[in-house]
Parts: sequence; C-alpha cells; structure tokens
Amino acid sequence: MRVLGIDYGDARIGIALSDPLWLTAQTYEVIERKKVDDPIARIAEIISANDVGLLVVGLPVHMNGSLGERVEQTKAFAQELERVTGLPIAWIDERLSTVSAEKLLIQSDVRRDKRKKVVDKVAAALILQTYLESKGRTQHDG
Repeated sequence: MRVLGIDYGDARIGIALSDPLWLTAQTYEVIERKKVDDPIARIAEIISANDVGLLVVGLPVHMNGSLGERVEQTKAFAQELERVTGLPIAWIDERLSTVSAEKLLIQSDVRRDKRKKVVDKVAAALILQTYLESKGRTQHDG
C-alpha cells in the first residue's frame, strides 16, 4: 500500500506517491486544473492504479500560524476527495513547501519555464516526505 501526497492549488494540484514501504516520496504528476475537467476523478484514477491507502494533504497555514481562506478551500477539496475515494486523510503543515521546492529546482539548474511545470509535484513530494519521516516505518505494517 502507498501513500499519496497532495499539494492543492488554484491552478495546479501536485501529486506525489510513496514507495510501498513508506520510506520515500516520489513526484508523480501535476494536474492542470484548466486542462482536467474533474481533478478528483483524476486523483481517484491515480489512487486505484497505485494501491493507495492514505492521502496526505498539505495544509496552507499562514507563516504566523493562522488559518486563511486557502485552508478552507483545501479542506473542502480534501473532504470531497475523502467522500469519493473513502480513504482517510492526514494533514501536514505545508508552510514553505513550494518555496523549498523552487529552491531545490533552482539549485538543480532547472530552467524557469521547466520549474513552473514541475514545482507543484516537487512540493507534493516534500509534503509527503515530511509526513513519512514524521511517522517512521514502525507505524506502518507494510
């Protein structure tokens, strides 16, 4: 069983997947909201194709710790995803995940036009890796 990480955004949704042992997170896909009619259906397809048993969603908390409108939008999306898939959701603070992803891509000499296409799935992988590391292997019966 794998874990699916989600970096939810207005324009794009970054998707990452864990390995079956829950040790590492890998980038998977960026869902362009303008190009995909039903992002929840697309995520459901990814879930069924990859034996996913848990969803980890990044919670866009403000730097001062307060919750804003983006948190409510993300929660509403995740609740609909939970309803459709029947999978539990774990939340992880995603402060700076996109900033960290952008820095990582710059350090890797990824050109600006390419960065925009992949930054969301890299952010999703960072969110998922943070979750995996917080749980450790002892919490997963693999």
